[in-house]
Amino acid sequence: MIRNEAVAGQFYDSSFDGLDKQIRSCFEGKLGPAALPSGKRKGRIFGAIVPHAGYEFSGQAAAWAYKAIAEAEQPDLFVVVGVNHRGVGKDIALSLADFSTPFGIAKNERNFAKAIIKKAKANNKVDIDEDEKAHIFEHSIEVQLPFLLFTTRNLKFVPIIISNYNYSLCEKLAKAIADIANQQRKRICLIASSDFTHYGYAYGFIPFSENIKENLYKLDNGAIDKVKDLHAKGFIDYARDTTICGAGAIATAIETCKALGSRKVELLKYYTSGDVVKDYSSAVGYAAIIFK
Repeated sequence: MIRNEAVAGQFYDSSFDGLDKQIRSCFEGKLGPAALPSGKRKGRIFGAIVPHAGYEFSGQAAAWAYKAIAEAEQPDLFVVVGVNHRGVGKDIALSLADFSTPFGIAKNERNFAKAIIKKAKANNKVDIDEDEKAHIFEHSIEVQLPFLLFTTRNLKFVPIIISNYNYSLCEKLAKAIADIANQQRKRICLIASSDFTHYGYAYGFIPFSENIKENLYKLDNGAIDKVKDLHAKGFIDYARDTTICGAGAIATAIETCKALGSRKVELLKYYTSGDVVKDYSSAVGYAAIIFK
């Protein structure tokens, strides 16, 4: 079973050569890390928070996270937790499909995915299941895969999207993921796909009208501080007063990475779409954060 691209040609270039050039420019851009991954690998990264907007806006922030991942020890698989923007299907929807990209097929680690479903349903009573329809048009996982294929050999991944941001639900999902990783002796890296605050009339969120850039940075830095403290419950509570779209994915990442041994969180880069287009009247925050 193959899930076809839904946003190729919109969020990122749809051709192999065009996409390769686009991703390289994200690494080398002035808001990016200014260099491609070195190829040297050292240390472990348990997870990362990576934005999921169009590459022209958030791609340079994403490049910071993927450069760090590419320069760390390669995990056995990536668990990519995204946002169910349409709210269709289960609270937590897994796909067992391989995902098509302009770089080729991203292989689904189905045994791991099935084990998560079984564990979460049996032990934690979580509303979780395979739900391919929920994934068909969702972009939050899809936009991560070209970066992963660009930086990872023999990529294997598990795609999960969340539509319910209840902390207890995220905690239970995280426990199931960490338990299966330990049982199967798999070294995983969890990617939480999320943008930060969406500001402006288009998003129905205008908590301030002056010093927008400074206030937007301040608002998102408050959320990032909760992540740095590995305080998932505090983050969820804080996020309720913002428009952070992937709060559930981020909370899941915090709890999963803690359970796997992460004790340090590092903010690699933060900026907003306003910094890209020089207009803050409608702006979204993007952060690249890693769990060590």
